[in-house]
Amino acid sequence: MTDHHGITIVRRPAPGRSAQSHDSRSNGELSGLLAAYHLRTEEEKGRPVAGVGELPERYRAEILAPWTAFAHDVVLVARDAGEGAAVGCLVLTAPVQSRSEIKRLWTAPAARGRGVASALIGAALERCAEDGVSLVGLSVWKWRTGAIALYERLGFTVTESWDARDDLVCMQRAV
Repeated sequence: MTDHHGITIVRRPAPGRSAQSHDSRSNGELSGLLAAYHLRTEEEKGRPVAGVGELPERYRAEILAPWTAFAHDVVLVARDAGEGAAVGCLVLTAPVQSRSEIKRLWTAPAARGRGVASALIGAALERCAEDGVSLVGLSVWKWRTGAIALYERLGFTVTESWDARDDLVCMQRAV
């Protein structure tokens, strides 16, 4: 656990805990954060859906069973240090050839502007260093200019795309 200015980052699964041993509160909170992320993304793509049931199957699977979907990855959850409520999340993929990828970075709208995303990225970079990762990448939709600016402030640079989807910007940085 790491504390960043009123935001506590909790690493899941915690050492010694299986991915299935999370309590229903943490399962529900992570599912809620992932649902908000995917619903907002579909809306921004111009394909709004009424609810989780209308999302593509792979996204529904993440929401319904996040600890299974990300069983080999590290899931970071940001909690408000005062209230204890989950206010953000990030998934860091398991290293492959000394490279990891940041996925599903999301901050609850009410918690934005408090350094949640920066704290999550900082904790992810710390984990990368612990795991011997030398390069971390991420992809972001080109219209998320605020996120791109944040990533650039944190040392990420635009790189050649490894993803064929239109409107996706790929970025990376050394650890």
